[in-house]
Amino acid sequence: MGDPESVRTRLRVLEAVTDSALRELDLDKVLEVLLWQVRDLFAVDTATVLLTDADGEHLVAKAASGLEEEVFQGVRVPVGVGFAGQVAQRREPVQITHVDESTVINPLLWQRGLRTLLGVPMVAQGDLTGVLHVGSTTARRFTDEEVELLQLVADRLAMAAHVHRARSERAAATMLQDSLLPSHLPAAEGWEMAARYVPGTDSGVGGDWYDVFELPDRRIGLVIGDVVGNGLPAAIVMGRLRSALRAYALEFADPAEVLGKLDRKASHFEARSMATVAYAVIDLATSRMELARAGHPPPALAVPGRATGFVDTELGPPIGYHLGVTGRRSTGVDLPPGALVTLYTDGLVERRGLDLDSRLEELRQVASSTAPEAACARIMAALVGDRPADDDIALLTIRHSPATDRS
Repeated sequence: MGDPESVRTRLRVLEAVTDSALRELDLDKVLEVLLWQVRDLFAVDTATVLLTDADGEHLVAKAASGLEEEVFQGVRVPVGVGFAGQVAQRREPVQITHVDESTVINPLLWQRGLRTLLGVPMVAQGDLTGVLHVGSTTARRFTDEEVELLQLVADRLAMAAHVHRARSERAAATMLQDSLLPSHLPAAEGWEMAARYVPGTDSGVGGDWYDVFELPDRRIGLVIGDVVGNGLPAAIVMGRLRSALRAYALEFADPAEVLGKLDRKASHFEARSMATVAYAVIDLATSRMELARAGHPPPALAVPGRATGFVDTELGPPIGYHLGVTGRRSTGVDLPPGALVTLYTDGLVERRGLDLDSRLEELRQVASSTAPEAACARIMAALVGDRPADDDIALLTIRHSPATDRS
């Protein structure tokens, strides 16, 4: 532990993992630089980093020095299986001195002639990001100090991978969200629309969405939804649900039936996902709205000459997990001239430390029968104001214009 060579090695490892120049490099370059240094510092023949995939069920070769074929051939190792899989599952160092098909599942390792392998887990902020392993073609036993030093390198790589993944996922989620939100709202004579979307400061971009689309026979479909979760996984599920709902909306006129089909699809193909959705169809010829809700808060309805209230409609279970097996029902609502419908996600009305009922009452009071753009501005000013939202907010308003506005 205290011999001069050991002290020099420790210092060189510490210098490598704390080099400030690494902060300026992207993940691929950080891996390349540190793996090359690992081979030199630990006098090994190979050094490889495998990162967890999106589901966390497999390790995928991301970078290698001395055995680049692992990356070129896209080596994948199930967590819990083989040498690297055991390192990942145990989250502790594993050393083996016999390398063949009985101890590893990647034939490249024994074909390379490796006789000894040492692997350590890469963990950042409690999350497994991958495995770092080194190999030697000569028989040797890695010392406890070498294991400890390799773990230091793995910890540095784990943080770099964690930061890279977080940034990449946030950027991808933002791009996906932007591409799926309507770039413009459809124009329909006698009807006005406006919308807002604001990502939450805590959750980042997630699974909230709104959608408006024209349907056959002079009808308009309106959707407001919220996928449980946040980040890229929630945004991906949101995109799939949005596309599926649009497809079902063309085939089925009843919003409840559309949500039933969506529930079946999500329960089967998005087995670990859940969402709340409100879907409405407005018949422009009759000015009547059919509405169905799947675990989503009720829209506010403001009609001239009446007190603003929330649409009284049956609340069905959320989408997913086969919760809607008993069927869903739609409710019909007349929208006379001047009527304003306000659909929203729970990020608008839910705030830490504030009573939900009082927030809903505040929404009811400000969601008056005005032009949709003015209504959105008033609602956001009253319920968001100068306090950043904890969760995503999606807001959609539509108004049946009074005849005087159309003259």
